[in-house]
Amino acid sequence: MNRDKAIQDLEAFEGYWDMIVIGGGATGLGVGVDAASRGYKALVLEQHDFAKGTSSRSTKLVHGGVRYLRQGNISLVLEALHERGLLIRNAPHLVSNQAFIVPNYEWWDGPFYGAGMKVYDMLAGKLGLSPSRHLSKKETLEQIPTLEPQKLRGGVVYYDGQFDDARLAVNLAQTMVDQGGTPVNYMKVNRFSRAGEMIDGVFATDMETGKSHEIHARVVVNATGVFTDEILQMENPEAKPIIAASQGVHLVLDKEFLPGESAIMVPQTADGRVLFVVPWHDKAVVGTTDTPMSDISLEPCPLKEEIDFILEHAAIYLSKDPEPKDVKSVFAGLRPLVNTGSGDNTAAISRDHYLVVSESGLVTITGGKWTTYRKMAEDTVNQAMLVAGLDERECVTRKLRIHGWLKHFDKTDPLHYYGSDAIHLKKMIRTDPGLGEKLHQNLSYIRAEVIWAVQKEMARTVEDFLARRSRALVLDARAAMDMAPEVASLMARASGYDQTWQKQQVSAFADLAGRYLVGGYGNLACRNGDPALTGPPA
Repeated sequence: MNRDKAIQDLEAFEGYWDMIVIGGGATGLGVGVDAASRGYKALVLEQHDFAKGTSSRSTKLVHGGVRYLRQGNISLVLEALHERGLLIRNAPHLVSNQAFIVPNYEWWDGPFYGAGMKVYDMLAGKLGLSPSRHLSKKETLEQIPTLEPQKLRGGVVYYDGQFDDARLAVNLAQTMVDQGGTPVNYMKVNRFSRAGEMIDGVFATDMETGKSHEIHARVVVNATGVFTDEILQMENPEAKPIIAASQGVHLVLDKEFLPGESAIMVPQTADGRVLFVVPWHDKAVVGTTDTPMSDISLEPCPLKEEIDFILEHAAIYLSKDPEPKDVKSVFAGLRPLVNTGSGDNTAAISRDHYLVVSESGLVTITGGKWTTYRKMAEDTVNQAMLVAGLDERECVTRKLRIHGWLKHFDKTDPLHYYGSDAIHLKKMIRTDPGLGEKLHQNLSYIRAEVIWAVQKEMARTVEDFLARRSRALVLDARAAMDMAPEVASLMARASGYDQTWQKQQVSAFADLAGRYLVGGYGNLACRNGDPALTGPPA
């Protein structure tokens, strides 16, 4: 996957693309993969980097949604559990079976959640993972020794999926290329072109070179997540907003707060959310919040009250109370919830996806969640196919293996999440042993990964590598800042950039990484607005 080649393909193509997709997150890339795998000429345009927004800021779970079961949204749970099974089958190198324990501190918790999880198991059917069961207090503490033991009666263990969201997004972009499609990052859509009253393409600007492109298509899909309203109002200035953005914040702690392999699920917090403490990349991810937000940004800012809320609730269930100094990184994402007029409580708004076609033929898909991205894409392409009058072709993504697919691998191998691509990185290291050196003593990432990200994964900036090709920024923000100069040097070497570019990149990344620190500079960075992120030179 190479951006220069993608731009060449874009500029060389004459005529109409079958489908242009605006947005390179989970939904947009899913639509691109679905369309390309059906044989349509498909183009995905992303204003920043793939999964820059919400799609890299999830709780890292592929799940049916225990909370939705309690709310009675059985159809959503059924759909999500089915999609969970398909995703584990189609991307086993990135999606795995994760044990979750619901600790019981009241006499009624055990029977209630024990019965609920049995329903959860039943709904999963043949795509289920392992069956849930009750645990004694001793068994519960053996699984999670850092649980608060006072008044603990036992627990219920159930199984869901866990994944690396940004890595999956990168693999989806690669899958789209494998299927003959063209994804392009740093390509911002500014306005639509029209044939009479109908949309027949877009005008887009290459954010690296400033060059404008007029691109025609038989149908355009709006898959921009929390920016959905911006695109709808670009199509029709009178369009009413439909997005009720909700912010979810997560804290990352050292593994000492959650040793072992099991996660904690607290089914009811003060704001109606589910609280998770999940082992991930040798750290513990704690979240999340559900805060209505009117400010839509590519870099949403965690609020102090959200951080305090998570720390206070984590302290209730962990024997060692986490403090601000223990937080390695804090990250926030905005959920693109569809406003159904149900009020201000975003925790109560449905997570179902929303598909609509405007009078001009613009197809908009929004809402939903990572787990159901494939079904959202299938529904969208089915609709877009009708709008465009394309030849009807069946969806094939239920059994489509995602780029990197590998069933048998060693999970202790730091490169295992590359799947079948790992052998290529290891070959690079055999050719140049220096590429096997770690970038930071506290994280597993090595120098070869930087070169691979530039050459094969469309990484264009230091942020692209440290935030999404690797997960250094969300795992340990200070370590990521320490890594930035060497990453910039390696990227410059691979791409032919100069010292000025390297200095701009390191400075821009330091500004960004400050947002991921709790207190002090992090708060100042948030108050001062978005940092200017400098891309490759024109």
